[in-house]
Amino acid sequence: MGPDKHAVRPGGRGILATAVTVVCAVTVLAAPGTAFAAPSPTPSPSASASASAGASATLPPDKDLEAVREKLDDLYHDAAVATDAYNAAEEAAQKQSAEIVGLAKKIVKGQQQLDELKERAGRAAAAQYRTGGLPDSAQLILSDNPTQFLDGAGRVLQGQRATKALLRELTRTQQDLKQYAADAADQWNRLEAGRKAKAAAKKKIKQRIAAAEKLESTLEKKQKERLAELEREAAYKAQTAWLGTGILDEIHTKASAAGKKAVAFATAQLGKPYVWGAEGPDSYDCSGLTSQAWASAGKPIPRTSEEQWKQLKHIDVEDMRPGDLVIYYDDASHVAMYIGDGAIIQAPRPGRTVSIGGAGSMPILGVVRPDA
Repeated sequence: MGPDKHAVRPGGRGILATAVTVVCAVTVLAAPGTAFAAPSPTPSPSASASASAGASATLPPDKDLEAVREKLDDLYHDAAVATDAYNAAEEAAQKQSAEIVGLAKKIVKGQQQLDELKERAGRAAAAQYRTGGLPDSAQLILSDNPTQFLDGAGRVLQGQRATKALLRELTRTQQDLKQYAADAADQWNRLEAGRKAKAAAKKKIKQRIAAAEKLESTLEKKQKERLAELEREAAYKAQTAWLGTGILDEIHTKASAAGKKAVAFATAQLGKPYVWGAEGPDSYDCSGLTSQAWASAGKPIPRTSEEQWKQLKHIDVEDMRPGDLVIYYDDASHVAMYIGDGAIIQAPRPGRTVSIGGAGSMPILGVVRPDA
């Protein structure tokens, strides 16, 4: 979107007023762990002097901590991408397992049908043996009873039709069984490939999270506090820039009935921990939260953020309403739920809890609407 399209109009809400409105709204809704309001101001020289001089001296330059923050962002982003792959593999495995069970039932039923058809063919062969091995047509020719001849002619025709039908059914059942077996083998191969993909994704998730935690563990308390400030400042800067486009002046749509239910569900999860692969009720990952919120509203949606982006209806940012899903990053690796006034509810990343943030605090790929 171009800057002219969303420039703040004279007489309209200014950037500062808009930001204050959003911050106030979020303050009302916020739970522990929320980082959406403006970062704390830099302490004055007098305040700094009263702090421990030794502690402040141990802090590295902000540019060094900023490099740490960016590295952590990269690691957690990689973990998020792998989490989406893991969730997709898990969802596919459930479908493939159900397909295999369904095919197994068809194979059992088909085998029973085949056995029954073979038994019918055996009975027909036994009946022919009892009549001396002569086919019905030969017996008909040898008959000198007109009535018996006419009755026999009808039986011959019926017998021929029944024999042809039996052979067709035998052939079709055998073909079906062969196809069921081939389909089952294909699903098994897919399931095995998915199992390997799932295992690889799980390994990558653990590696990236472990690397991030190891990096964070090297920081001292004051460094961690300053790093948290830098994270809040980065999110605030991005949110302020997003609000500065005047976007809120164009967003006026109210939530649908289903959207209100989805938002209510997501809001009730505030404070619960992020756990990759989790769909509740005690913990969530980003798409686990959004998919469960909409399921509670009676509208099942895809499990992963990537599939939510692919399958749900795309909405212009200016038209989004509470309950819509905001998809982030070029690879659609993160998703949050818009709740109005420029704010979102999200399950951010490992080590964090479900919380409220600014919709523009991360790079927006687009918006989708589950109940379009």
